[in-house]
Amino acid sequence: MFKILFVCHGNICRSPMAEFCMRDIVKKAGLSDKISVSSAATSTEELGSPVYPPARRKLKEHGIDCTGKTARRITAADYGRYDVIIGMDRANMRNMSRMLGEDTDNKYHLLLEFAGQARDIDDPWYSGDFDKAWDDIETGCRGLLEYLKNELRLRA
Repeated sequence: MFKILFVCHGNICRSPMAEFCMRDIVKKAGLSDKISVSSAATSTEELGSPVYPPARRKLKEHGIDCTGKTARRITAADYGRYDVIIGMDRANMRNMSRMLGEDTDNKYHLLLEFAGQARDIDDPWYSGDFDKAWDDIETGCRGLLEYLKNELRLRA
């Protein structure tokens, strides 16, 4: 089982959107038995909070349910648990390195790297632009699935 962890600041907008978007893409590709997906925060301020309502609505627009998801914080043990740990922006990447330690196994990546774009996904908590965040997240997740299919030879 290949394990993916998406990370953002509070685990209530971008990373849960990525988690559930990726789960949906993986399910539709017939790879749910080969890929597991989760998400976490680098901060403690939203621990236990559900997915932020505009993010929940955006997922629902795409027929994706995130009921029961609550924010959790990354732990040092997550480095060993996951095969890839994906930040939404460079601040997340810095915090991941600080909290999880040196990336000796090349697990840390920005999500949009998998779509050939080494740029941040803007935080819709601040921008209010959940449409743009969704578009970037979906693009990154589709690129990630193609990477996994090609590099790891994952097939349904």
